[in-house]
Amino acid sequence: MREHTAPRPGRAGLDDLLIQAITDAGAHIGTVYLLADDGRVLLMDVQLGMPEPIAMSWARLRVGDPVPVSRAVREDRLVWVSGREDLARQFPSAALSLPYHFSAAVRPIHGGGRVWGALMLVWPAGYSLTLSREQRDVIDASSSAVARLLQREADRGEPITPGPRPRTLNPRPARAADTGSQLIALAALNRLPEGYCSLDVEGRISLITAPAADLLSVYTSELQGERLGEALPWLDDPLYEDLYRSAVVSGQVTAFTARHPSGRLVTFRLFPGLTGVTLRITPGGQDHDPAERTPPHEIGRPTRIIALHEMLHLATTLARAVTAQEVIDLVADHVMPVYDVQALAILTARGGRMRVAASRGYTRQAVAELNGRPVIPPSPGWDGFDATRPAFFESWDELRETYPEAIDPDDMDACAFLPLVTSGRPMGTCILAYDRPHRFDSDERATLTALAGLIAQAFERARLYDVKHQLAQCLQSSLLPHTLPEIPGLDLAARYVPATPGMDIGGDFYDLIRLSDTQAAAVIGDVQGHDVTAAALMGQVRTAIRAHASTGASPGEVLAHTNRLLIELAPDRFTSCLYVSLDLERHTACLAGAGHLPPLLGRPGEPTRVVDSAAGLLLGIDPEAEYATLDLDLPPGSVLTLYTDGLIEQPGLDLGEAIRRLAARFNPTEDGPLADLADSLIEPAALEQRGDDIAVLLLRCAPTGP
Repeated sequence: MREHTAPRPGRAGLDDLLIQAITDAGAHIGTVYLLADDGRVLLMDVQLGMPEPIAMSWARLRVGDPVPVSRAVREDRLVWVSGREDLARQFPSAALSLPYHFSAAVRPIHGGGRVWGALMLVWPAGYSLTLSREQRDVIDASSSAVARLLQREADRGEPITPGPRPRTLNPRPARAADTGSQLIALAALNRLPEGYCSLDVEGRISLITAPAADLLSVYTSELQGERLGEALPWLDDPLYEDLYRSAVVSGQVTAFTARHPSGRLVTFRLFPGLTGVTLRITPGGQDHDPAERTPPHEIGRPTRIIALHEMLHLATTLARAVTAQEVIDLVADHVMPVYDVQALAILTARGGRMRVAASRGYTRQAVAELNGRPVIPPSPGWDGFDATRPAFFESWDELRETYPEAIDPDDMDACAFLPLVTSGRPMGTCILAYDRPHRFDSDERATLTALAGLIAQAFERARLYDVKHQLAQCLQSSLLPHTLPEIPGLDLAARYVPATPGMDIGGDFYDLIRLSDTQAAAVIGDVQGHDVTAAALMGQVRTAIRAHASTGASPGEVLAHTNRLLIELAPDRFTSCLYVSLDLERHTACLAGAGHLPPLLGRPGEPTRVVDSAAGLLLGIDPEAEYATLDLDLPPGSVLTLYTDGLIEQPGLDLGEAIRRLAARFNPTEDGPLADLADSLIEPAALEQRGDDIAVLLLRCAPTGP
């Protein structure tokens, strides 16, 4: 067993105050959280009655977390959770992690002008729908007493700070004088035919009778001080561990039946209390009390346990969903097999009419009938209507009593309406439909209520992402040239491929500027970042380059002027850029680069050349930077290719090697369509969806006319 060293007087006082609060309020679990020095983290310092695995998983909380303890401290008020469904409505993620029946009150520990932490007390579910005046007084007095103790110890220079793990209290530490009484009690229990076993608050065996040892086929000495699952591998199953935790947290009698390695059945009945759990062990499924909460069952996993596992996995995967359809698909994959759901849909309302944002399992005809239909009002006589609370209808007749105008295009029967609420505001409804009558028990209602919270958060993220992404795409598409000017003597092709779906918009850009009948300028670049700011800055860079190019400035001067402007506009953003001025009459080009990739020059019948121009600093770094130029011959039929890094970059591939590979597959012909050549260049990168924008600009000097 774990050894506990004697606490300092201050800590001993804190422990006594916690035990007294639990006793006076009639609770069966209590914890004290203390704020870390940074004021952003709450650490569980001491607890009584909570299974250690649960205590460890909730030992460290951020003040901003969506859990009762954090909210109480964050909002400096008492937070009351009346039961599992209430927990699911207020804190859906917490309800999935604690799928047990209990009620809880959390009170911030406030005194001396500061918040020290929080006191949490837990009662069995159904103990009370609200806190009594006496319980509130106990909680207020206890939290004030803890605050005074913490202040006093801090003033003495011995502040109470949380250790590396929560301390677990025993409300009645064993004393040497108790040994005789224990022996007498053990002898009395040994006379009974059934077996008994006592577990302490940490789940370790403190007492076991001889009949219990016989039923388990072990010696009592093998189990003393051990956990059942550690000493008996055939009981080391998450199912039994969860039932033990359920009994302790909910304070309700729980039972299960397991198969011994010999093949016979053994039934365990758990009676929880403040000092631990008493197990009654009997052969097979004998003497089952129908009043107990969980009936004995053979080895297997009940639906609630499967749902818990699936919901936890779903909570993780939903964080990656970026569209409403992805949200509904993930929910369908995890929920439909568990609850035998036939169809799901997310409905929103606009202008008093329904819109199906996403669906799974419904026929196209059903979606068409629902889309655009007026929002169906509830019956005027339904006093329980609340748009923010889930509604469960176990049959079609029950649904029609509440919604007389409801339609059923796919002949569904039972259904659950899960409001999607964020920041206290309904933003839609998730419908779960069943093709036969379905009874929703309390566990299922609570889990689906928690599910609604997860769907709402994911749907809100998807909606915001969609709005943001559409804004960025609209901004970038409006800033990129819709058409490029036609210039005699110059053939061209341009391609832009946005990043993989799910990524933010980028700052890749290209442009072609007509300077005269025989002169033009081409530019390509990439603004740092993948966001709306990058897209907006890209537009400013294009505008600046156009303005300086129109004055007749050389390529080096155009980049120098743009560089200084960029430093003024966004000193924390960098931009790569390649600027090329073209003389179509002389078939020459002049290049200047700012940290951009070198262009490719292809001539029919010759190997493609990588133009190694001396690229200067990225734009936006040094206001005094200068940019050298390089003159280049462009014989008729030659093709100059400008591109951004999304075309060639691959994880683990050297940049120089990537450029050489691109040059090797760049084979222009004298009169082949440039559009086909551009498509052949971007196709491999587009298929691989490398996660970055791609911009390509191809320029070919046409032969001069007669």
